[in-house]
Amino acid sequence: MILVNIVLTLAVGGATAYLAWTMAPSAWTPARVAGLCLALVGFALWSLARFQLGKSLAVTAQAKRLVTRGLYSKIRNPIYVFASLFIFGYLLLLGRPMWLLIFLLIIPLQTWRARKEARVLEAKFGEEYRFYRAGTWL
Repeated sequence: MILVNIVLTLAVGGATAYLAWTMAPSAWTPARVAGLCLALVGFALWSLARFQLGKSLAVTAQAKRLVTRGLYSKIRNPIYVFASLFIFGYLLLLGRPMWLLIFLLIIPLQTWRARKEARVLEAKFGEEYRFYRAGTWL
């Protein structure tokens, strides 16, 4: 699973860096600088969250084990949070503010997925998950 995470990180990082390079802004406005900073932080934390999830990382909602360490000790869904931060920053960097409307689709989709995952985790881990959920955000 570590190899999959490494390949995914390199593929996404490489593709987004290439696109950012080829679509580089002609002028570095404060919004674009902020976008670069948000994208870098979002990408780094998104990658870290995937690595911390380890073998529990899956496309579908599964309850392999309850991960409560690292970023997961404070945020129940750091992959969704930091992927959104990355996308938001990247769109600011590219100077495409109208593309931010994609969040009208992303946020409801991620909310639906997070709720589905929560139901699966609660069904498998019961009180342990409810205690974890009470002490975390999102």
